[in-house]
Amino acid sequence: MPIQQGNTHDWTKSSYSTGNGACVEVKSPAVRTVAVRDSKEPQGPALSFRPEVWGAFVSRVSAEHSGVARA
Repeated sequence: MPIQQGNTHDWTKSSYSTGNGACVEVKSPAVRTVAVRDSKEPQGPALSFRPEVWGAFVSRVSAEHSGVARA
């Protein structure tokens, strides 16, 4: 399920996560914040990003994963 900026208060496992335990979870409790954490460490630290920075990161990972690398 995609997260909605400013309206996703619960942690959601990333659709890019695999079944090997290497998972990240994301949420967006505020319009200008996307929080990211390691699902294996739910009480551990979380990183916060501006939505446009997180979107650029996800786009880059998606492009590289599909074999369409960008400069």
